[in-house]
Amino acid sequence: MGEDRFWAVRGGGAASFGVVLGYKIQLVPVPERVTVFNVGITIGEGAVDLIMKWQSFASSTDRDLFVRLTLTLVNGTKPGEKAVLASFIGMYLGRSDKLLNVMNRSFPELKLKKTDCTEMRWIDSVLFWAGYPIGTPTSVLLNPIVAKKMFMKRKSDYVKRPISRTGLGLILKKLVEVEKVEMNWNPYGGRMGEIPSSRTPFPHRAGNLFNIEYLIDWSEAGDKVEKDYLARAKEMYEFMAPYVSSNPREAYLNYRDLDIGSSVNSTYEEGKIYGAKYFKNNFERLVNIKTSIDAENFWRNEQSIPVRR
Repeated sequence: MGEDRFWAVRGGGAASFGVVLGYKIQLVPVPERVTVFNVGITIGEGAVDLIMKWQSFASSTDRDLFVRLTLTLVNGTKPGEKAVLASFIGMYLGRSDKLLNVMNRSFPELKLKKTDCTEMRWIDSVLFWAGYPIGTPTSVLLNPIVAKKMFMKRKSDYVKRPISRTGLGLILKKLVEVEKVEMNWNPYGGRMGEIPSSRTPFPHRAGNLFNIEYLIDWSEAGDKVEKDYLARAKEMYEFMAPYVSSNPREAYLNYRDLDIGSSVNSTYEEGKIYGAKYFKNNFERLVNIKTSIDAENFWRNEQSIPVRR
């Protein structure tokens, strides 16, 4: 395969470089039991203070702990009223007693309790993160049938500085206004921040507090419905510009988003628009590798790595 191509397919969009027939994967050890939790608090119940603390806590806490923040809309206390629910969803590589020690020391404001925690095998945590009820048998992972068919749109951002309380208030207000758009705030830091940005094509390492995933799903078919949902996602994304990375406004390749640029004529100039957002300084090396092994640009798609002509 060669060192350069091997580097490229590990995060550079493997479809740009051929068809991967197989991977040899190095496994890492996991503890016998992990602990998960999901604590939801509305803005009216004091979630703003918790979100402010989460921004400094999540990327710097114990390396065995991951705590995602999700922002969703729920029914408010008055008829027809909507409120933002902040859910702190976490997993600790270990038993609940050790998790509680970490949380009481680093994030006591959340007031995590033993009853909020569930210990399980690591493989069962895969189902937890996929949204299955706790206790669901792992045999569902072998089911090839999609239980719920739906349309969806995903977008992404990176946050490098804590969002101010004023900014957070405006974001929460906008979520209510736009409706139907959810947000996942996924913390970085830890091991992510120790790996050089050029180790693999994935460049989003040190300097990022968290990644934002914008989610909007719908089940109704039709162009009019689709345009409405896509417009809502775009409106929320554009509103977030002052709070996220810029020049370029970075994006995560796995949340494929054609809005940030696409290749119509397979030119380098087109590819650089989205390529710099996905890969930053690694984009030029990917272009050089692509040009050396696929000068005819046979392996291409709407956001593939372009060749240099």
